[in-house]
Amino acid sequence: MVDLSTSYLGLELKNPLVASASPLSQKVETVRQLEGAGVAAVVMYSLFEEQIIYDSLRLDRDLSQGTESFAEALTFFPDLAAQGELNQYNIGPDEYVDNLHNLKQAVDIPIIGSLNGVTNGGWIEYARKIETAGADALELNIYNLSTDPEVTSQEIENEYLDLVRSIRSSIEIPIAIKLSPFFTNLPNFARNLVEAGANGLVFFNRFYQPDLDLEELEVVPRLVLSSSQELRLPLRWIAILYGRIAADLALTTGIHTAEDVLKATMAGANASMMASTILKYGIDHVAEILDGLEFWMEEHEYESITQMKGSMSQQAVAEPAEFERANYIKVLSSFDLRFAP
Repeated sequence: MVDLSTSYLGLELKNPLVASASPLSQKVETVRQLEGAGVAAVVMYSLFEEQIIYDSLRLDRDLSQGTESFAEALTFFPDLAAQGELNQYNIGPDEYVDNLHNLKQAVDIPIIGSLNGVTNGGWIEYARKIETAGADALELNIYNLSTDPEVTSQEIENEYLDLVRSIRSSIEIPIAIKLSPFFTNLPNFARNLVEAGANGLVFFNRFYQPDLDLEELEVVPRLVLSSSQELRLPLRWIAILYGRIAADLALTTGIHTAEDVLKATMAGANASMMASTILKYGIDHVAEILDGLEFWMEEHEYESITQMKGSMSQQAVAEPAEFERANYIKVLSSFDLRFAP
């Protein structure tokens, strides 16, 4: 019998499978089913910075109702509730904390809170509330698209680092940072995040690109679930960073099969996070992945996840340059001219 146990953010997990932030964690019964299927931990759906801001503005409006001098000033911030848009942000921040508490009471596996935003704002307060509600760890989902040409990359990184330092000094539970791949020198930024107080790094946040409706001439959201093809980008960076920074690593884009989990583990990931494959194939698919993982390890005489972890990282393979520019050159030079027009 192989040992599938691992550790992530100081948490002892029965296997590497973690349900990433998604609607799967909105209901207690669904999380119970995930636990029963074999998921080792659950990251709650995100509490968005916009929800905290809206909640604060609504409170201020209620306290100051009737004191406004200029009616036209009331429309500066959109009335999300009146426009039916608030529902798109899940629920309010206090309800989020209540749900987290209920999940902790209902299951035995670790529950990781999730905050999504880019500024300090009300994050500090709700990071504390999430900790008080019983969260085993906190995932900071830094999701920001900078469009101002006057803002430098260093300014953006400094803003993120300040956020991590502020939250680290306010709570005791472990913190993981969910990153995008779009940084000039990702290894340097990763190291700086760890020095600022991050206990783990999650690779990568998926940026959901808008589409254009040519008939209605509108910008519309398009949700596309991930596929195993997206595994390669986070796989590469985890393999490069494994053993170089003092933090746990999690892979969260493209985990769909047992083979994907094996690759993530061999690259150096402590945890393999998934949501799209469960949404596609159902909660029972988790058990199939675990069975496939165990079968492969037995066939290849691996005794444990610990034995396997990092065995295909950059520092462990015979040709480490394959993870860098050499791989780029080799792929291009391997193009078969027979298929060219």
